[in-house]
Amino acid sequence: MSDDPLYRDPELVDFYDLENGVWDDFGFCIELARDARSLLDLGCGTGQLAAMSADGQRRVAGVDPAAAMLEVARKRDGGDKVRWVEAPAETVRLGEKFDLIMLTGHAFQVFLTDEAISAVLTTIAAHLEPEGRFIFDTRNPLCQEWREWVPDTSQRIVPHPVYGDVKAWNDVAFDDATAIATYQTFYEIAATGKTLSASSQIRFMGKPRLEALLAEAGLRADRWLGDWKGEPFHEQAKEIIPIGRLG
Repeated sequence: MSDDPLYRDPELVDFYDLENGVWDDFGFCIELARDARSLLDLGCGTGQLAAMSADGQRRVAGVDPAAAMLEVARKRDGGDKVRWVEAPAETVRLGEKFDLIMLTGHAFQVFLTDEAISAVLTTIAAHLEPEGRFIFDTRNPLCQEWREWVPDTSQRIVPHPVYGDVKAWNDVAFDDATAIATYQTFYEIAATGKTLSASSQIRFMGKPRLEALLAEAGLRADRWLGDWKGEPFHEQAKEIIPIGRLG
């Protein structure tokens, strides 16, 4: 993610919220945070969830390595109530503890090696209050969602406030050995004759390996969900969502 223009190029970041809007995870996480006095959003991106969670009473921090994303976050309604930190999730240390730590929007999948994942999980453990909870999401590899990220099935129109309707699509290559999907994102802007593009990588990880890495980091999951409606995880669930605490 450190050099991915999808998150760092202001022109591409401009499309981020247009594509994603308010995700299903927002409502679930806001409800989960109802009694939390402090909240850390790792990989906060453009800061939608962190800003929505900042009521002026609880302490909220949002961490992301992408300056262009945080520039958008700071300008949001409620953005002035959040402590925004430009830093990688693998190494950030805020010197604070939190009641709830979130890593949503499939941001967990940008960490491509076991070492990077272990570092992120260690960051979570280092910032949790003794009775604090964490939650994050990752796509279930058994569903092979990457197969849908090809031009024929991913083509869509994105309404843009300046450029009008913008044609967008993806393409993908999947490495079975590493479980890493390398996908391209394209935006064809008819108004300017320009096509924006970026190449990104994410890793798919199954529940057994994830469970082992959690334990190694001193964390344990109390619940495993398969979607943001709160349904329990099963092999064909689209999502793997652990909710847990210090082990």
